[in-house]
Amino acid sequence: EDAVRYRLFAPGPGGQALLRRCAEAALVRLAPLLAAYVWHRQPFRLRYQPARGETPAHIGGTTLFGDNVEDEWFIVYLVREITRDFPGLAARIDDNDGEFLLIEAADFLPKWLNPENSENRVFFYKGELHIIPLSETPEQDWDLSAPCPTISEALALLSTRSEEFLAAEPIRAAVYKRIDGYPEKIQASLHRAQCYLPVAVAAVLRQRPSLVATAVQAFYLRDPADLRACRRPFQTFPAEQRVMTMVTFTRCLYAQLVQQKFVPDRRSGYTLPAPSHPQYKAHELGMKLAHGFEILCSKSSKISPDSKRNVLSGPLWERFLRSLKEKDYFKGEMEGSAKYSELLHMAEDYFQQSVTTPESSVEVSPGDEILALLQTTPIDLKEFEREAACLPPEDDDSWLDITPDALDQMLKETRNESLPSANEEEQKYDLEAVAESMKAFVSKVSTHEGAEMPWSSDESHVTFDVDSFTKALDRILGADSEELDSDDLDEEEEFGFSDEDDEDSGAGSRTQNQKVSPDELIGSLKSYMKEMDRELAQTNVGKSFTTQNKQASSVKGAPSQSAGPDCGAEDPELAPVDVDMNLVANLLESYSAQAGLAGPTSNILQSMGVYLPENTDRSGSS
Repeated sequence: EDAVRYRLFAPGPGGQALLRRCAEAALVRLAPLLAAYVWHRQPFRLRYQPARGETPAHIGGTTLFGDNVEDEWFIVYLVREITRDFPGLAARIDDNDGEFLLIEAADFLPKWLNPENSENRVFFYKGELHIIPLSETPEQDWDLSAPCPTISEALALLSTRSEEFLAAEPIRAAVYKRIDGYPEKIQASLHRAQCYLPVAVAAVLRQRPSLVATAVQAFYLRDPADLRACRRPFQTFPAEQRVMTMVTFTRCLYAQLVQQKFVPDRRSGYTLPAPSHPQYKAHELGMKLAHGFEILCSKSSKISPDSKRNVLSGPLWERFLRSLKEKDYFKGEMEGSAKYSELLHMAEDYFQQSVTTPESSVEVSPGDEILALLQTTPIDLKEFEREAACLPPEDDDSWLDITPDALDQMLKETRNESLPSANEEEQKYDLEAVAESMKAFVSKVSTHEGAEMPWSSDESHVTFDVDSFTKALDRILGADSEELDSDDLDEEEEFGFSDEDDEDSGAGSRTQNQKVSPDELIGSLKSYMKEMDRELAQTNVGKSFTTQNKQASSVKGAPSQSAGPDCGAEDPELAPVDVDMNLVANLLESYSAQAGLAGPTSNILQSMGVYLPENTDRSGSS
């Protein structure tokens, strides 16, 4: 779970040679971005995979992103950039939810596209999103009976007719909006905080900043067996020698670490100052990180410390380092300077995680890597103490606290909805718009998959063909469907219909075998409905509706005494119901009952861009 898979194919001739060449070139091209990136679980990797079954040879990998979904969308950005820099490559990307790119653009997809037929249809090609449509003509190059094309068939179509398969502008805009802002967005996703750490942990993080993610995960996902190593004095990271240092987290890692409550065991040697202490948060963060590192080292398999560092002395590393210098990765820094050493450590970390192939290195656990670093890294306590005296200020973490209004604003911005003005005087709520929106919603088509929202007023409304409906009923009920059954006879007796009434209206002259005309049938139905309305008007249900006469009297006042004697004499209780007034009143009552929480009324109206104000009448009375 929480894994994204990415595969890059070479549709044209000479595919294998192009793939092997692009794998290394792409990672060198992306090194300035990836070297400083902190991955939540696993890094972005490109490995050559030979052809297997219906899947052609490709380069790609699978990355676990865990709780940080931004890692997944950063990979989408990377894959798109690779297809832009290397036009001969076409990329497929999906995750455990399937075609998550289509999920992001679900509001704009064509009706034929669904989860059952979307496999192998969505590609990044030449930096743009492409969707291969359903086969429409027999001349197309793939089997019409197949619900989805194979990857080879899809690649053949892309290589010859890619301009025909460019995704629609709204679909591309929805996907590109999610990755908009990279690579600048990387810095915005980081959080720098001061931590009171064991000096050995500070030294390890200086060499391998990416290990902070592994340590946070070890602490955050700990179990009782992991804490056994923390119920005694720490063997690897004792609490005696601690320094204040600056640690770079992602916002997700920082939130996981700071939000989890934890009290250290007294035997561990770690104690916390009073919560009112100005550096309480730094002590707490450092204590949690130290526990994460101690848990990792307790799981060490005691592998040879040189097994992984030998990778940095091979020809692949030398070629990679030479490529970085050609790309001006070191930004003109003098070799041996502090900034050069920092960039070099980041490049080594990135190379070991993302560039080396499984055959060229021995897979070691994070605990083994930490112990190896401790054996090869000099630790100067005095130097760390001097740096602690002039640390830069840490980042503000007020982003952890989100108010309900801020959450609503984030949701509305995600849906591209315009926000209503905060000024009460500028807010003008059109109740007619509320009623019309609900009518438009009801008039749309609904199926077992849900109801269609009336996004556009240009869409035609649903029409009702009376003749087709009548014919369909005749086919279902049979030829004798016009004859009254016993229930119908009982209803006639209940409402006082008799043969005498029929004779008075002239209907007695007709024989039973004579066919009733449609106009007479409609007239009979109207009289039947009128009798039903007359009976319901005397009940509480009928009296609960607002009629047009009541609405008019509330505006114009009582009727004039000079009105004719017949005015309103014809069934005043059967005055037409004011549909719009009742609809709006019921909606407002339902919205008020939600008490500010999410509910059916607000959800339906907000999906159509209609926002109701708070119930100031109720709040004022209370």
